[in-house]
Formats: sequence, structure tokens, C-alpha cells
Amino acid sequence: MKFNKTFKITATALAMLIPLLFLSTFVQSSNLNTPENQEQEEGKSNKAMKLIVIDPGHGGNLPGAKGEFTYEKDIVLQVGKKLKEAIEKEMPGVKAMLTRDSDIDVPFHQRTALANKNHADLFISIHCNSANSDRRVKGKNGRYVTQVIKRPQVSGTETFVCGFNRLQRGESDVAVRENADILMEDNYQENYGGFDPKDPSTYIIFSLMKRTYRDKSIRFATYIQNEYVKKGRPNRGVQELSLAVLASAAMPAVLTEIGFISNPQEEEFMASNKGQEEIVANIVDAIKHYRTSSGMQ
Repeated sequence: MKFNKTFKITATALAMLIPLLFLSTFVQSSNLNTPENQEQEEGKSNKAMKLIVIDPGHGGNLPGAKGEFTYEKDIVLQVGKKLKEAIEKEMPGVKAMLTRDSDIDVPFHQRTALANKNHADLFISIHCNSANSDRRVKGKNGRYVTQVIKRPQVSGTETFVCGFNRLQRGESDVAVRENADILMEDNYQENYGGFDPKDPSTYIIFSLMKRTYRDKSIRFATYIQNEYVKKGRPNRGVQELSLAVLASAAMPAVLTEIGFISNPQEEEFMASNKGQEEIVANIVDAIKHYRTSSGMQ
């Protein structure tokens, strides 16, 4: 059974890879530095930024990470609403749209589908990080129980773009945690092309998905991290991970972890009005920097 499953995954991956190889050849040949292409590039650089989709992570019966007195889903929704308001106030002509504006869960594929349908210029998924982990231990009665291992000293911000390499080496718990909500969706394997967050071998699917916006996503993510650092936040950098919520975005897309809810000081900061306003200001300044550097109006 395991052999058959691996064979099917490999076959699926190859079926996806071959067309992408032809597409890659076509893209490379079409990117020659001709006057026509230069003119097209100039046209792209002068495009106006019109819409940004903000994605407050988790929601509903999927609360995300838990702190001492808050849930991730609540903090990121508060930040998302404030970010929407700030973008529309400080960037005339730019609209912002939320993937959720209440305590509900929205399947991952619907979040980026909303951005794709409305031709968004940027997709920003907002999350809180956690350094806590669960482990199974044998209790006094001989039965196994789940024990939470707390790491309150871990702190900092980090921003992710859709990638593959780190998870392939088994180095990240973040992607596994952030992708876990998929299991609560109906027909999740159909919605994500056979991807199963419980099976590391299926993460190869993400390595074959379109990565047209990878460089722009990394640049935007770097601007976000730079803004955090200016305010003295610990910098955990920009990383690539196989994140379902970003995989099908047809625009530059990032997932930003605004702090560790497992760290008491950072939880208090993220839950406070002052902290949320600072985070929002960081992201807005990063958007402005990205728009200017991209030559967008």
C-alpha cells in the first residue's frame, strides 16, 4: 500500500513537472532583452497598486496557537482589521480586502482564490508564532497523555514565502502547524491536488507549483522584516516553506509571523492596542516601500 501511494505521488509529480519544464523554457526564451520586452516591462512597472488582500489566519473552531490569555485567531483578526483601515487611509486609491472579518474559519484554498478572483496586487497572511510543542508521555497510571513543552524564551518575527527546501530536510515545525488546518476541510485532498499535511512525501507537490512571484514575494517579505527590526523586534529572517495558504496565489504573497504568542512579553505586546498599531505601521511602511521599489503608482 505504501509503495502504491509513493508511486502515485511520484507519477503525479512527474506529470506536473514535465509541462513546467516546457513552460520554463518558454518563459526564458520570451524574456530576452528586446525593445518589445523592455516596453512590456516598463508597462508592468507603471501599474497602479489597487488591491491588497489581508488574510487573518485560522478562525472559528480552528483557533491556531494559544497563549496564556489569548488565541492567535483573535489577535490576527484585530491586526487585520486595523491594517485594512490603515492601508485605505494612508494609501489613497488602494483598497484592502479581508479574507474573514469575523470569527469564522475559511479554507486555505478559498483565501487565495479570493485574492486571485479579484486580481489582488499583494496577499498578506497574518499569524502568531508559537515555540510550544506537544509530546506524548506515560502518566502515573501507565496511560499516555499529551504534555505541553513550553519555551517562553523564544521570541521574534519572521516572514515566509512559499517554498519547499526547508521542509524537505525536515527542519521546520512551522509549516506542519500552519498547514494542519487543512485536515478539518472537506475533500482536502481534492482541493489541494492530493496534498496531505500528515505525509511529508506529498510536500513535493508544492515544489512543482507556479513560482512566478517568488522573487517579488521575497523582496516584499524582506521589507516587512526590515520594518520590524527598525522598531527593535528580534529578526528571525525571511524563509521559504511549503505553506498551503500561499501556494496558489497569483501575486506576490507572504505569511508574516508577528511574534510568539508563547512568549509572555510578546503576547502582551501583540494583544495591546499600542503593539497592534506598531505592527500595522510596520506592514504599511513595507507596502509603501515595495510599491515605490516596484515602480507602481
